[in-house]
Amino acid sequence: MASIFTQIINGDLPGHFIWKDDKVVAFMTIAPIKPGHCLVIPKEEVDHWDDVPEATATHLTLVAQKIAKALKAVYKPKRVGVMVAGIEVPHTHYHLVPINEIADLDFALQKQTDSETLAAEAQRIRAALAESGYSEAEF
Repeated sequence: MASIFTQIINGDLPGHFIWKDDKVVAFMTIAPIKPGHCLVIPKEEVDHWDDVPEATATHLTLVAQKIAKALKAVYKPKRVGVMVAGIEVPHTHYHLVPINEIADLDFALQKQTDSETLAAEAQRIRAALAESGYSEAEF
């Protein structure tokens, strides 16, 4: 059975996308730790991040860096934290979280967020990416 992320990528479930290209997508998580918390995911469904093919893993990281710069522009955090936990969904994904201290990376801080808020956050991030010239954020 396809992972929940594959179902979102395929359009079977809703998602608030901020990036789409031929190998990778990024969208807002429904239970963010902080505003701007998003996921960067290879389209290929690979359970363990260390099994992602090298070219895809490289691209995934490069896209995460581009999105991190957009998160910095939008939210003005001290850092953008990145985590690869891989426990909750068996499909590799990077969590990008605007943070001001290490305690901001605590999953106990997650809160379900309504669709309208997620859509607004996604739009802000897409606008920052588009302003930097990334057509992958224009849809």
